[in-house]
Amino acid sequence: MFTAFDALTLARMQFAFTISFHFIFPSFSIGLASYLAVLEALWLRTGKPVYLDLFRYWLKIFAVAFAMGVVSGLVMSYQFGTNWSVFSDKAGGVIGPLMAYEVLTAFFLEAGFLGVMLFGMEKVGRGLHFAATVMVVIGTTISAFWIISVNSWMQTPVGYEVSADGRFLPGPSWWAIIFNPSFPYRFVHTVIAAYLTTALVVGAVGAWHLLRAKDQGRENGHARVMFSMAMWMAALVAPIQIIAGDEHGLNTLAHQPAKVMAMEGHFQSHPEGAPLYLFGIPDDKTQTLHYAIGIPKMSSVILKHDADAPLAGLDSIAPDKRPPVAILFWSFRIMVGLGFAMLALGAWSLIARARGRLYTSPWLHHAAVLMGPSGFIAVIAGWTTTEVGRQPYTVYGLLTTAESRSPIAAPAVGASLLAFVVIYTAVFGVGIWYLLKMMHAVPHPHEEPMEPDAHAPIRTAGPPPEFAK
Repeated sequence: MFTAFDALTLARMQFAFTISFHFIFPSFSIGLASYLAVLEALWLRTGKPVYLDLFRYWLKIFAVAFAMGVVSGLVMSYQFGTNWSVFSDKAGGVIGPLMAYEVLTAFFLEAGFLGVMLFGMEKVGRGLHFAATVMVVIGTTISAFWIISVNSWMQTPVGYEVSADGRFLPGPSWWAIIFNPSFPYRFVHTVIAAYLTTALVVGAVGAWHLLRAKDQGRENGHARVMFSMAMWMAALVAPIQIIAGDEHGLNTLAHQPAKVMAMEGHFQSHPEGAPLYLFGIPDDKTQTLHYAIGIPKMSSVILKHDADAPLAGLDSIAPDKRPPVAILFWSFRIMVGLGFAMLALGAWSLIARARGRLYTSPWLHHAAVLMGPSGFIAVIAGWTTTEVGRQPYTVYGLLTTAESRSPIAAPAVGASLLAFVVIYTAVFGVGIWYLLKMMHAVPHPHEEPMEPDAHAPIRTAGPPPEFAK
């Protein structure tokens, strides 16, 4: 099946396959943990049972998604030791401690409080349970912090020293390594993407149940609440994400200009203003963008804020140091296109809300259902843009991908790749099917009464009668 590929290509395919599966789960669980914290906070503040019902509904989904994220993440360290042992040997002095910090801080924090969050609702006080939920939120965010720091250092390596045998070692300051030039932009962009991804899933589920309720001639108050909350999130955060993405792009231009050239499809330099290509068919062999459709000088306006500013093209980069344009060109446009679609959905929801049709507009609800998986697609497209744009390096400008792989034969890598494809399709296919099944179920009031917290603060409005002793 994979006999036409060499060992390097197969190793890259294996990492791309496994990281794509893995990345969709943390991008969902990071946002969903925060959503759960908001729901629990609203329930504690207002006493309205609808927030507790939705908390319980999404808590089950979070547990499954979180578990699949942990399991899929274990494979990444396996590949560092098998397919990329040279990279691990040369860069381990820098990335090893950062990965260890992620385990010692984020993973232990999550593991310590996850059980209380999942199973402690009737066993601990309300305040302690909410604190456990917040700790899980902090843990998922810290995990993203360290992982993005590791990857950002590989994109913009600073603060290192090189030993006599060619290994990267930390310099006098870890702060320079952790907060490398691209880290702040990439961290903000990634975390916001996780929130948007979750909002779109919650909105799609809410819209789906609103459509079903209308077809069945009934009301669904739970669906209204989660659809409204999700659309607020999309309307407010989508424009922030576009701004953050623009800042991230400018930072990339400063530190990885070849990546931006490939994203823009600029094979040739433009000394008097570069066009923004909306469409084209990149040809890496001839270094040509066929059937190009673009807006004159708009790329210079976006990247340099000057219509006549010159922009260098890939013809200014040595051929062996250019990233593959075709993949980057399309992955970037998929990400940006979906970002503007999210912006449009949020704006549409604001108009519908102002007109009093947020819960009665079937076209809006169908659009929200259609946009449900768009966050995951955009995340994978963005990750593809980031990683493919770094080629031909693993540590940008210092260590090539070809130099990073293990000295193993193609059949061995191909066999493990085939095993991953089969196992991942079976295990995570069933997991995703189960997640969709849980989302298909209608949220309903929780029937078991919850014991009140004797130490809970007294509110002006007492707890709802269904939670009284």
